Amino acid sequence: MDEGEYESVLCVKPEVHVYRIPPRATNRGYRAAEWQLDQPSWSGRLRITAKGQVAYIKLEDRTSGELFAQAPVDQFPGTAVESVTDSSRYFVIRIEDGTGRRAFIGIGFGDRGDAFDFNVALQDHFKWVKQQCEFAKQAQNPDQGPKLDLGFKEGQTIKLNIANMKKKEGAAGTPRARPASTGGLSLLPPPPGGKTPTLIPPPGEQLSVGGSLVQPAVASSSGPLPAKLSQAQAGCSSNVNATLSSYDFWKGAASSGPKKGG
Repeated sequence: MDEGEYESVLCVKPEVHVYRIPPRATNRGYRAAEWQLDQPSWSGRLRITAKGQVAYIKLEDRTSGELFAQAPVDQFPGTAVESVTDSSRYFVIRIEDGTGRRAFIGIGFGDRGDAFDFNVALQDHFKWVKQQCEFAKQAQNPDQGPKLDLGFKEGQTIKLNIANMKKKEGAAGTPRARPASTGGLSLLPPPPGGKTPTLIPPPGEQLSVGGSLVQPAVASSSGPLPAKLSQAQAGCSSNVNATLSSYDFWKGAASSGPKKGG
């Protein structure tokens, strides 16, 4: 045991009684009824401490704390601490004086709850010792620990509902189809219920009608056309008539020309 190892206190009971017990003649266990329970050999305080994996049951004086006897416990349940067969408040412990001499004595508690705490403190300590031993073994041999098997067992299958996945993807992010472009230009369709826009020149520019420049004007459904527009239309008609007359003249001249042999 390491001398520099920390010693912890597991349990303290203010009153415990010590009894001399007769030697056990058979293997049937100890019985507290065979002790002189009304005449304890010693009474004092009980303290359970732990140093490393070993627990120590210490019997001490209530006032001075002087050690009366000590019982090292390296295993529980075991021969160092045994319960009696006829009561839950009495135990038999094996004390040692440090020189190799051992003796068995009986201890008892006046309160049944104190006896329960005494038993549980020893159980918890050696449960912790067992866990520490398992952790040490796993640290030395990590490959021997349980492994997680994520493979499929024989006959095991998995089902994926791909149809619902496609529906969700189509409803969430399906792009709208664009109209096919013609001639390298992409024209947007007219809005619903709209009319085809009419080309109107900007202010200050003129339209060319039949070779004449005309100021733009908007026709009114209730009034006559502006004068300039009427004059432009009249000039356009006279130009057309003059062109037709010239064409008729040259056509007539060609038909009335000299004839061969005449």
